[in-house]
Amino acid sequence: MTSTREDVSPSVPEMPAWRITYAEIAALAQVQRPVPTTWSRRHPDFPAPVAHEDGRPLFDARAVVDWLMATGRGNADPRHLRAELAMHTLVAWRTLGVPAGVLVGALTTLICLRQQLDTPVSGQSWDAVLAQAADLDPEDTFLLAELRAVPDLDGAGPALAALADELTEAAYTPAEAFDWVLEARRRLGFHDLAADEPTPAAVSALAALSGVDTLDEGSVIATPHARSGDLLAALHAKAAEDAGHTYLACDPDPARVRLVRRRMLVRGVNEFDLGVTEEEDLPVDDWGYPHLLVCALPYEAAETRDPQAVLERVQALTDYLGNGSTAVVLGPADVLVRPLPRHGEADRLRRSFLRQDGLLKAAVSLPDGAFPYRPGYRTAVWVLTRTPAEHRTGLVLLSDYSSQPLTDPVLDALAEDITIWRASGWRGDRRHEPRRAVIVPAKDLDDRPGAAFTTQHRPTTARYTRGVIERPARISDLEQRLTELYEQARQRADLRETLGARAVLRPEDQPVRRTTVRRLLAERRLRRRPGHRIAEEHLSAEGHYTVLTPDEVLGTARPGSRRIDRGVFLTGYEHAQFTEPGDIVVTTSPRFGAYVDEAGLSLVAAPARILRVHPDADPPVLPRALAALLRAAAAEYARTSGAVRASRGIEDLLIPDLSRDEAERFDALLAELDSRAALLREQSAALDDLARTAAAGIADGTLTLQNFPGTDN
Repeated sequence: MTSTREDVSPSVPEMPAWRITYAEIAALAQVQRPVPTTWSRRHPDFPAPVAHEDGRPLFDARAVVDWLMATGRGNADPRHLRAELAMHTLVAWRTLGVPAGVLVGALTTLICLRQQLDTPVSGQSWDAVLAQAADLDPEDTFLLAELRAVPDLDGAGPALAALADELTEAAYTPAEAFDWVLEARRRLGFHDLAADEPTPAAVSALAALSGVDTLDEGSVIATPHARSGDLLAALHAKAAEDAGHTYLACDPDPARVRLVRRRMLVRGVNEFDLGVTEEEDLPVDDWGYPHLLVCALPYEAAETRDPQAVLERVQALTDYLGNGSTAVVLGPADVLVRPLPRHGEADRLRRSFLRQDGLLKAAVSLPDGAFPYRPGYRTAVWVLTRTPAEHRTGLVLLSDYSSQPLTDPVLDALAEDITIWRASGWRGDRRHEPRRAVIVPAKDLDDRPGAAFTTQHRPTTARYTRGVIERPARISDLEQRLTELYEQARQRADLRETLGARAVLRPEDQPVRRTTVRRLLAERRLRRRPGHRIAEEHLSAEGHYTVLTPDEVLGTARPGSRRIDRGVFLTGYEHAQFTEPGDIVVTTSPRFGAYVDEAGLSLVAAPARILRVHPDADPPVLPRALAALLRAAAAEYARTSGAVRASRGIEDLLIPDLSRDEAERFDALLAELDSRAALLREQSAALDDLARTAAAGIADGTLTLQNFPGTDN
């Protein structure tokens, strides 16, 4: 790429200073926070800090990016790193007071111009760039106005052209570079363009539900209320390659209309296959009615939202549908799926979608957060298809994902349900039961005025799953286990009804000798071993080795609930060491905790670490006793409100240095207490498990109770 640095005024931030911390390096490289610190300590060629701020070292981001690309370290690919550098350069333009809309408009225009000309736009005068744009867009429908809006600064235009080329070269395609700029709109403060856009996950969900990949070649696809074109771009990406579809869109904002035109042109859509108009209605008279319509209704505040007006807007969209055409509409859940006042105008209108041509085929409740700028706005999706009378089934699929995160597996399950529902001719496929949905007769909903369009019961086949079938046997096993535990408790009480600790006050002439962990370490009666940085995604309930995190040490999680697979451990953590029987696992974050690993063969996850007792220490250090004493000492010096850390670290906690006889008596008492507590924990866990299993079965209607003692029946 030809450089224009010599021609750029110092006022243009072509190479702005970008200083980042260790935490920002970790985010940039897509690694855990401690990794950059380890890199700087182990690799002499790691960039040195260029400054310090409040005691934190600051690094030159460009030098760090160069080092990451040269060494290949980190999880971010070079394209991502180059894009981040280019994005920072773009953000730096805001320091000059250049409006974010002007920056986004100019950059997207230059990327589109480069794609249309198939040649770089930098390395030439700004007048030459304007002339090229005028030749390509003589009527100024998508290019010229944005370039003419660039501030009259020396070198501003050529610098933006160089940045556009840099972004395009960092991306796989000009379309990807274009999307990078739009993703930066929030960082630039261009909130007007981002405020009413669904999240990328919600956009992906709508594209997946639409069935755009099943359309015939040459179909017409439309998105009313196009905004910045996120939906239209997602539909194009989801469609089959070389499908030859025609894309229609409309929006009342002229700047957005121009942006959508550029966005689709840069994706390779021909101008004669693209109709984007500056109005409320789609240009169907010129391009034909759509085979697929996907729309996110404009946001309205709940205080002013009129359910009838929302449903009338949906009804207006269905006027575009011919036989076999589909509409996917994202709108407010309180109108589309929640209960409405019985027999009101909105209720009658909503139920008309069930009767009129059998339009409504599916209603899906989505979780909160579909609109990032409207976190409390709950949404739902309707799938509508105009079906000839002879092919109507009178069935509706109701699906509730309101409690599920919009992750890829969840979206895949939802898309699969709707795809199979559509492919079966809206009849359902006996070979596939919807995951979180039920298929109900539309008449059942129509006969219940005001009723919610949500699932009222579990799918029929849910009662035949292994978990449901095995519930009675599971409850029986738990009852037997509780009987055994109660019998164990009774037998132990018969053997020793009282503990017999025989505790008395210590005589004044026998003061206790005290020590600290630091002194025990110096005397080699105790050894210290670090915990290991274990990625959260490598932990699961299944695996070969137990992993002890601070949650297990503090008692908020059951030891053994987190495990790691042997293969993952051997390939990713070959330097990690197992615990030995009797190791004390301690943590100070978020508070002090100590746990004795009786069995050993566990992995300890940082920030927890290990205190290992030396077997030949004299006098001996007993793990159970030491852990109890450390907990007692730490409680005395706990972190106060507002403090960053406790007043004393683990190494400086003052504890009694017990003699052999006294340590053994204390350890025996603790062993007896642990044994009784373990028995009580087993009983409590079994009782909780039984209560959860019974409640789950009663709640979903698959379980009933007979002749429970103490009842009349």
